[in-house]
Amino acid sequence: MKKLKRSARLVEMTQYLLSRPHTVIPLTTFAERYGAAKSSISEDLAIIKEVFEEGGSGELQTLAGAAGGVKWIPKVSREHALAFAERLSNQLEQPDRILPGGYLYMSDLLGQPALMNEAGKIFATAFGNMDIDVVMTVETKGIPLAYATGAQLNLPVVLVRRDHQATEGSAVSINYVSGSHKSLHTMSLSRRAMREHSRVLIVDDFMKAGGTVQGMIDLLAEFNATVAGVGVLVESGSVDSEERLLTDYVSLAQLTAVDAKSRHISVKPGNYFDL
Repeated sequence: MKKLKRSARLVEMTQYLLSRPHTVIPLTTFAERYGAAKSSISEDLAIIKEVFEEGGSGELQTLAGAAGGVKWIPKVSREHALAFAERLSNQLEQPDRILPGGYLYMSDLLGQPALMNEAGKIFATAFGNMDIDVVMTVETKGIPLAYATGAQLNLPVVLVRRDHQATEGSAVSINYVSGSHKSLHTMSLSRRAMREHSRVLIVDDFMKAGGTVQGMIDLLAEFNATVAGVGVLVESGSVDSEERLLTDYVSLAQLTAVDAKSRHISVKPGNYFDL
């Protein structure tokens, strides 16, 4: 790359870091990239670090030693996360989201990349300090959220299938009971999708009693994997604690009431803000 003015170099370095979260970047990478001395690069990184941390957008970690460098850790302030949760809640409370049977239409929100990216940043804040190898979700509506989270954590995404595909190769399949319908379903995961003994972050768009998430936890046991955490975009608050199949999870919004007759929906920020 041709030599840049310092102002241009700062902009380019910032973009380079933002596109590589949770990745150690040696100082020599920047020094060679911009034809600059390491001392100049260190001064630039100190400026970027200050701007990042004052703006509440994350942390720039400095790692010492021969294999050291810098690592960008995306983080969202509590105030920013709460504003997101309130905005999400307001959108979910629109009366025309109520479907027959008391279901809630959410696909349009899950299809908004900007919205999912913000949710992914919040999950990256909640789980960023944990030792995680992969992000997992079950097809299909949780996929945008899982990829947004994986991008912020710089982790691969593993998809659990409801129906086994021949193109997946050999797979492990289990039956699980849906907590919301008490009916039996099947989910499967390709043996090549994930190494044994992986540490997994489970992400899903909606959780009622937790049957689907518990199914993924049971499936992971077949891979001798460990559940590092569970993040859900929206949880149902209408489930009794006795019916809830899991208690250790992070939610960004909680659906507290749906009245199909009056077309009233009530949503509030999730338990992320109680942690």
